[in-house]
Order: sequence, then C-alpha cells, then structure tokens
Amino acid sequence: MSTVQVSILMGSKSDWEVVKAARDQLTALGVTTEAKVLSAHRAPGPLHTYVDASPAKVFICAAGGAAHLAGVVASLTTRPVIALPIAGKYLDGLDSLLAMVQMPKGVPVATVAINGAGNAGLLAAQMLAVADPALAKKLVEHRASEMQKVLAEKLE
Repeated sequence: MSTVQVSILMGSKSDWEVVKAARDQLTALGVTTEAKVLSAHRAPGPLHTYVDASPAKVFICAAGGAAHLAGVVASLTTRPVIALPIAGKYLDGLDSLLAMVQMPKGVPVATVAINGAGNAGLLAAQMLAVADPALAKKLVEHRASEMQKVLAEKLE
C-alpha cells in the first residue's frame, strides 16, 4: 500500500458530497489520499491521535458551521493545512469561511473558497510538487488541458 500523501478530514459525513472532489482531483494526479470523518468538537482525542500518527504531508480539513477542524489540526502539526469551508444551512458557509481565515498569529491555515474542494486538491498537489518533479509536470499538463477546454468553448 502506498503511503498517504494527503489526508482529507471532514467534521461530518454529510460533507463528503462536496469534499470528494478534492480526492478525485488528487487521485487523477496520482496523489495518494485517505479520507476520514473526525470532528474537532465531538472527537478531539481521536483527532489528535490521528494527526500525530498520520504519514500525510498535507491535510485538507473540511467543515461547516463553527469550522474549527482546520485550526485544531494546524495547532497539532507543522505540516501544511488547507481549510475547505462547507456551505451549511445558515449563512451559506460565510461563517465557516470567516472562522477559517481568522487564524491567530503563528498558526497558519491556507483557505480555499466555500465548497472549493477541487481547488483544495490542486493546492495540496502544488505543495507536494515542490519536491516532486513528476507531479509538477502533471500539474503543468493539467493546467494546459484546462486552458484548452476554455479555448474550445463556443457560444453558438
């Protein structure tokens, strides 16, 4: 089994419908992932144990509402943490976004757009690509492919 490069954590299973786009993006680039439900509020002990033991080089943390998961994970590791705010039934995810970007000095968390799971996956891959030329090449190819899709679009 390959070593997990990116750990994708979410506070609730209901987040998976949005979050799986990050996993799909990473899988398409050949990046190994692991996805788990671990709540910062309802399972802090298991979350701490998981982060300490995880071989992941990057964490993507998705949460809605109070959205403390990314901040808690960032407080437990010096590895990069990407926060993925999930739109909820209140405030359309703005509450989550604001909670994630207002981290205190000394505990940085990168944050993508509300429900921006695909970009979270790409950002994690870019972080890994700094030390992985083969992955960097795949990202360049991906970007070129996306450009070709845009250029091929016709209005009528």
